Amino acid sequence: MNPQTAATAAYIVAALLVVMSLAGLSKHETARAGVVYGIAGIAIALVATVVLVAQSITAGAIGLLVGGFVIGGAIGLWRARVVEMTGMPELIALLHSFVGLAAVLVGWNGYLEVEAVGPAQTEVPPEMLGIHSVEVGVGVFIGAVTFTGSIVAFGKLSGRMKSRPLSLPGKNVLNLGALVAFAGLTVAFTISPSIGVIIALTAVALALGWHLVASIGGGDMPVVVSMLNSYSGWAAAASGFLLDNTLLIVTGALVGSSGAYLSYIMCQAMNRSFIAVIAGGFGVESGTTSDVEGEHHEVQADEVAELLRQASSVIITPGYGMAVAQAQYPVADLTSKLRDKGVEVRFGIHPVAGRLPGHMNVLLAEAKVPYDIVLEMDEINDDFPETSVVLVIGANDTVNPAAEEDPSSPIAGMPVLRVWEAENVVVFKRSMAVGYAGVQNPLFFKDATSMIFGDAKQRVEDIIAAL
Repeated sequence: MNPQTAATAAYIVAALLVVMSLAGLSKHETARAGVVYGIAGIAIALVATVVLVAQSITAGAIGLLVGGFVIGGAIGLWRARVVEMTGMPELIALLHSFVGLAAVLVGWNGYLEVEAVGPAQTEVPPEMLGIHSVEVGVGVFIGAVTFTGSIVAFGKLSGRMKSRPLSLPGKNVLNLGALVAFAGLTVAFTISPSIGVIIALTAVALALGWHLVASIGGGDMPVVVSMLNSYSGWAAAASGFLLDNTLLIVTGALVGSSGAYLSYIMCQAMNRSFIAVIAGGFGVESGTTSDVEGEHHEVQADEVAELLRQASSVIITPGYGMAVAQAQYPVADLTSKLRDKGVEVRFGIHPVAGRLPGHMNVLLAEAKVPYDIVLEMDEINDDFPETSVVLVIGANDTVNPAAEEDPSSPIAGMPVLRVWEAENVVVFKRSMAVGYAGVQNPLFFKDATSMIFGDAKQRVEDIIAAL
């Protein structure tokens, strides 16, 4: 079997493994197997690519290829081992930027190898030159938008940039103008390829990616991460066309389409327009922040323990604060002790709880919380009126009644967990500060709500001791 045939067969196996990985990751019970399938598929693809490329390059180039493979793998392994779960969203955003940058570099390399030297000195047939130029333009554009958009998302998620949305005058006109400019520059580049046109195309795409994500508020970052995941997939697929690599096309299309579908599902969960997400800046359409005044009621751990001791049913709604405090382990311990006492305990997970799709589910699975008591918002929202106690651990915007009660709120219309309908609500917070979206929460001042302040992990451990 010649190397090309072997590589093609390996790519088919790798593509099937990637499909199996996506299928496995769709359920808690099969998620670990899904990860293994994905790792195996990418490993097979990398080895096949190195073996195939080694047939036609010099020994020095092979050394560079292997060196890059080893250095990149070592850095990736190191980051994966040291990053905390709270840092996972920004790490993923940063990884998306690498995919976008790679697509830009592949596009520029395609230009330098073909259009820059002329069709007479390349293997591209003259009748295919126009298609190649379109591939270069589209690949550079998608990659550049993904690159700068992901950098901005990383900055917002890591706190290096302010989370509030950027609102430039005529921002929608700017975005539309950038798309029109992209179309015009791509046509111009196809008709007459030149270094000036591709530089302008790259600059427009870089600016658009920055503006799209900067215009979206911090509270909507989980959707942005999902959207950028989709963009990175399409960027990889565009690179696959330029490199004539079937595997990149297939896997890129899989990642792009699955990321787009996940973004669509999350937009439905947040009552947002999917088109508005793609256009950017949907975080500022709902209104302005309203002032909320009132007196809050503070409780201590022993009082919460007494509430739980008398409860027949408990729902726990976690948020990013639980991840920051690494409170998932004592929360799992508390859940176990309450269930041993005959108390029904369940978890209510908002689709955008945390700063990454599935963030809370991963934390709870890590702490060995049974899958069958971890329910999505739509599955549990109608049960709050019959619930004795709700523990809101580190959540804020996802349990904010202003989404339903205040039309002027920036989160108006967003479906939320209706925790205020329960008999008693206990909110774990470090202070009375607003949430990531910058919106005050009237829940804190309701009669049935009590506040317990401090580190969530320590407070839960205190409650367990009091029990």
